Amino acid sequence: MLVNSCHIPTYAPCAVAAYTCKKINSLVYKPFLFFFVETNYRGYWIAVTNFGHYCFLFYTTTHTVFRGGKKKGNAIMMSQNLPLPLLLLFCFFCSPILIQGSNQDERKPYIVYMGELPETRSYAVEDHHHNLLTAAIGNKKLARVSKIHSYGKSFNGFVARLLPHEAKKLQEEENVVSVFPNTRQKLHTTRSWDFIGMTKKVKRRSNIESHIIVGVLDTGIWVDCPSFNDKGYGPPPRRWKGKCVTGANFTACNNKVIGAKYFNLDPVSQMPDNISPADDQGHGTHTSSTAAGVAVEDASLYGIGKGTARGGVPSARIAMYKVCWTVGCSDMDMLAGFDEAIADGVNLISVSIGGPSREFFNDPIAIGAFHAMKRGILTSCSAGNDGPHLSTVENVAPWILTVAASTVDRQFTTVVSLGNGKNTTGLSINTFCPEQKMYPLTNGVLAANGTGDGYGNPISCDYGTLQKDKVQGKIVYCLGGMGNQDLIIKELGGAGTIIGLDNRIDDSYNVVIPATFVEANTDGRDIDLYINSTKDATAVIHKTTSTKIPAPFVASFSSRGPQFINPNILKPDLAAPGQDILAAFSKLATITGYPQDSRYEVYNILSGTSMASPHAIGAAAYVKSFHPDWSPAAIKSALMTTATPLKTSDNFSELAAGAGQINPAGAVHPGLVYDIRIDSYVAFLCKQGYNATNIGMLIGTKNFDCASAKLAQGTDGLNYPTVHLQLMSANEKISAVFHRRVTNVGYGTATYKAKVTAPEGVSVQVIPDTLVFSGLHQELSFKVVLKGPPMANETRVSTGSIEWQDSKHNVRSLILVYKPML
Repeated sequence: MLVNSCHIPTYAPCAVAAYTCKKINSLVYKPFLFFFVETNYRGYWIAVTNFGHYCFLFYTTTHTVFRGGKKKGNAIMMSQNLPLPLLLLFCFFCSPILIQGSNQDERKPYIVYMGELPETRSYAVEDHHHNLLTAAIGNKKLARVSKIHSYGKSFNGFVARLLPHEAKKLQEEENVVSVFPNTRQKLHTTRSWDFIGMTKKVKRRSNIESHIIVGVLDTGIWVDCPSFNDKGYGPPPRRWKGKCVTGANFTACNNKVIGAKYFNLDPVSQMPDNISPADDQGHGTHTSSTAAGVAVEDASLYGIGKGTARGGVPSARIAMYKVCWTVGCSDMDMLAGFDEAIADGVNLISVSIGGPSREFFNDPIAIGAFHAMKRGILTSCSAGNDGPHLSTVENVAPWILTVAASTVDRQFTTVVSLGNGKNTTGLSINTFCPEQKMYPLTNGVLAANGTGDGYGNPISCDYGTLQKDKVQGKIVYCLGGMGNQDLIIKELGGAGTIIGLDNRIDDSYNVVIPATFVEANTDGRDIDLYINSTKDATAVIHKTTSTKIPAPFVASFSSRGPQFINPNILKPDLAAPGQDILAAFSKLATITGYPQDSRYEVYNILSGTSMASPHAIGAAAYVKSFHPDWSPAAIKSALMTTATPLKTSDNFSELAAGAGQINPAGAVHPGLVYDIRIDSYVAFLCKQGYNATNIGMLIGTKNFDCASAKLAQGTDGLNYPTVHLQLMSANEKISAVFHRRVTNVGYGTATYKAKVTAPEGVSVQVIPDTLVFSGLHQELSFKVVLKGPPMANETRVSTGSIEWQDSKHNVRSLILVYKPML
């Protein structure tokens, strides 16, 4: 529950702390786990559990927690600054007597999804929901108080507090598609647009662009940031039906940010945020400005990353739907955001949120994105930050544009000068200039308190393991650790810290004191050797500067495929800049997220696939400004078939980046597109084995029968822009057929020939290999046949491509064959 609320790793702290409750005041208690989850960086919720049963929740402002995520440590750490009475209280409340309650007797929020809204005008949404609840619960009054919210603007459903047997009973109702528990999901950028070819001079259709509305589901927005200045904007487009909901720290919208709403459907379990669309965390402000912020010259973070900050479609409008709070993003709130955004009239939706992949009818993002797609709205979602591990990709529904994170050719580096005359370069966002030439340098072992009472490791500078007078005024080298060493050293009066990490690092973090991250086995080892070679080791950490690097490549933290919900659809779809991105930020959050930080700025540098998704939706909006009548699938296809192939340091590039890095200018003129209509998605769902009755409710068709639907052909059953075969076993022979249909969106007459680059060990046949178009919008079909023996033992991924070429276009589709491990 609470531990799933970790935000993007570069600034949003989230901690899981483990503590064993031992002999206290002569009383012996069983082991307990303490979970610490940072809220709005001013305090922490502490959930106490006896191995699986949450039984006590406490809010405190004591001490701190670490930044969870991709590089700053994945281990468990404890916070020892809790007063003894609190520990006693925790142990008391977690006594076995109080935690033996049965989950069968506990009402919890469930989402009851009912598909498309009935077309009849006489249908009363809330009455129907109440009648269903009454039948399931058996008590009218209890049914009324149990209901939390009804969805009824863009799709049908409701949220209610139910017992498990009541949820099961509702699932058996003929009008119900699915019933699933409400869970919390997590939040997953100046130069980035220039790097992918969208310079300030790129051709635009600003008059059409200004009528595009980008909906963002996120943490809210800070309207007073310069990126949302509405100077020169006219009133919102006439079709706009949304509202601006005001509240704490949020007094008005403008003609740039034309709408803002918040969804806090279950406030009992929420934390003390601003109950308004105001952004308490900075994440939503950052993503919104990346997608559609106006151009702001000389934007920077204390001079770092200085340049013109702007979104992909600077003339477009923004509508914010705040669905994420400091505890995370609940399913019910996200569905409410989709319900409103679709009805309000947005053109595209960006969602930088995710969690473990689920079956489509139990996935609020997949459900919301499907109903958006039905109304011509493309949804872009972040792929997740759990790379470089395979099969970690999230948001995998085929009607979603799933976006990985790539790099630009700029990296933020921090130089450390040692007293022996050597320099080393690490990665961080260090805004501090040194106040003296050199500082004493030590390490965690030499600065240890020596008591042995701590639950951490002094080598890592874990909390409670260091002695203040051995740290004060010094730079401390820490090996590994939990990722919050900068704050620990700050609280002990240290002058800075150098953190050695075992994993390869490629992105930079904001730090609360002078600090940088180095690779432990190289630069870190040299620093440690120097410290141990003299009693007078010294160092100085310089302010961060920008360094030009080879790019693009896939960020190491970006989640990889393959996915298992629909195995032969390749995810992620493509990649977009998501590493070290400068964009707007909220003045309600410090730049590190630490409450001990005193720096509040309107621009910040963050990393994550959260930053990649708004780049993709900005690119999609740019394409839509040239082709307002294109379907979501056509826009998605244009972005994928014109993308630039990427590489990673391993052999799984395409599993990390799909088709490659977006090329928005190229996507405006793709030549051919792989369009997908609603009936094709329906046939796909039938092929995947989804219940026909549920599919009928999804699309609003009574008595739907998969037998009467158009047959989904081929291995994957969908006209997807990539070709992906996932073998079921390591010794399986390769045999697959993929049916494809392309639409001519280039010129009236055109002849395309197929250029095939076959994956190693695979025969690829394209039938026919020549497509002759006699007119615009004409559709032609072909099939791709893959044949081959079992893949070699040492090979898990084999890739190739099909490129349809005429004299002016190159329409590329990736081919990827994946073999599971033995």
